[in-house]
Amino acid sequence: MMKNPIGVFDSGIGGLTVLREITRLLPGENTIYLGDTARVPYGSKSKETIERYSFEVASFLMRHDIKFLVAACNTASALAVPKLTLKLGIPVLGVIEPGAKAAVSATRNKRIGVIGTEGTIRSGAYASAIKMIDPSVETFVRACPLFVPLVEEGWNEDDVTMLVAERYLNGLKAAEVDTLVLGCTHYPLLKDIISKVMGASVRLIDSAEATAVEVKRILSEKALLNSGANTSHSFFVTDSPERFLAVGRRFYGEGLERAELANIEGL
Repeated sequence: MMKNPIGVFDSGIGGLTVLREITRLLPGENTIYLGDTARVPYGSKSKETIERYSFEVASFLMRHDIKFLVAACNTASALAVPKLTLKLGIPVLGVIEPGAKAAVSATRNKRIGVIGTEGTIRSGAYASAIKMIDPSVETFVRACPLFVPLVEEGWNEDDVTMLVAERYLNGLKAAEVDTLVLGCTHYPLLKDIISKVMGASVRLIDSAEATAVEVKRILSEKALLNSGANTSHSFFVTDSPERFLAVGRRFYGEGLERAELANIEGL
């Protein structure tokens, strides 16, 4: 089972930032990624819909004998991971808890900001996870829905993006947070602009990096780490492989060469 792949899923393209960190930290692991591009975004949908979508995606990945499932989507992590953990017979990890742990470790004044999609922020998952780790921490949240389309347009350094970031983030800056969780897998591509708005003293927490560290820890504990030399990395989408490849290379890098259509109907 050690050679079985790690399964990673997202509502679309952003989860490639999580996969990139996993493959960087664990170069001996095989991986399979599924982006539910036909039904993106998850962030504005109901809990019931997100649970159903996530289970269908997970069922597809289970058919490929994955040994570990990572919900790289923050919204799915917040709303579907508990049910997936109950239904699947393998370890399941979202990006919420690793990000929360990293933020609590980083903060000095116990004032943490969280930005994410409407669904992630509405769920209160990051605030709850942070409070469970350290009840004395104050959490300040802000939904930033326009960040996703701006990233996918490639406007990472654009003046328009700077204006949007200032509009979204000024309240968090006024709250004097010293740590900011990037609670969406698209947001790491906006680190430079977010840092300019928040100031160099604010620590930015990339949940993708924290998640990769946690994946390694869990696999090691369960004696499932693989150290193979000839690894394989497969990519599937539920719609438009061409767009996924064109935009996805900005998230993952040049290693993204091919994507196949996945049929998840009825799963």
